[in-house]
Amino acid sequence: MATIAATAPTPRMNPSQNVGVWTPAYTLWLREIVRFYRQKARVVGVIASPLLFWFVLGSGFAHSFHGGGAGSDQYLGYFFPGAVVMIVLFTAIFSMMSLIQDRNEGFLLSVLAAPVSRSAIVLGKVLGGATLAAIQGIVFLVFTPLIGVHPTPAAIAISIAAIVMISFELTALGFAIAWPMDSPQAFHAIVNLILLPLWMLSGALFPASGASGWLRILMRLNPLTYGVDALRNALFPGQPTEFSLAINLVVTVAFCALTFAASWAIVNRRTNKPAA
Repeated sequence: MATIAATAPTPRMNPSQNVGVWTPAYTLWLREIVRFYRQKARVVGVIASPLLFWFVLGSGFAHSFHGGGAGSDQYLGYFFPGAVVMIVLFTAIFSMMSLIQDRNEGFLLSVLAAPVSRSAIVLGKVLGGATLAAIQGIVFLVFTPLIGVHPTPAAIAISIAAIVMISFELTALGFAIAWPMDSPQAFHAIVNLILLPLWMLSGALFPASGASGWLRILMRLNPLTYGVDALRNALFPGQPTEFSLAINLVVTVAFCALTFAASWAIVNRRTNKPAA
């Protein structure tokens, strides 16, 4: 009997069994949150850099800017939504840079080898980065009294919704860019080539109505323009903007879906290759 018991096979988990999507996605999300707030210098830098940039650049252009949008008397007012999106962009960039670090340290390899859906990896990492970016952007709203804006509860709700969607789309876009990358240097090069121009041509620095013809076309083709404009719609409801709030929200939601679908497709395309 002892021999039979000793030789009896021990039950093992089938590697093909899937543990679901939400539990591993939540685990990856929580890991992103904890890791971020353990790095105090990173927390301070994400808010301090855009705040300094907003104040210095806004003060410098305060008497020379004559845009027709919100805060036309002061560039600080016009630039405020752009500064919020800058915080979101920086946080999304740093969060997705950790994807490269996870690959180099072997953590990503262990996750890919686990019986976990690839959709859970995308969802957990994107939601983690988007949560951090949204929190940083929402915190920046406390500076609205400095530009003479006292938003209503409805305006605050719309602003938060716009920031959350912008955070999600930029994080998903950063994920799609970072996933094939093997080095932070390559990721930085793509960021300087794509993400920063995307922000600069979103109406964050100057309105599309005052730009030259070809630049105005690029700005209106830029999906981030509609997110920035939605935030401006919420904070300055009495001022004319490039597009209506409904159009801005519809385009922003569509871009969120597009970037997440691109991230999901890239992960599955790279992991579903047949073995050599």
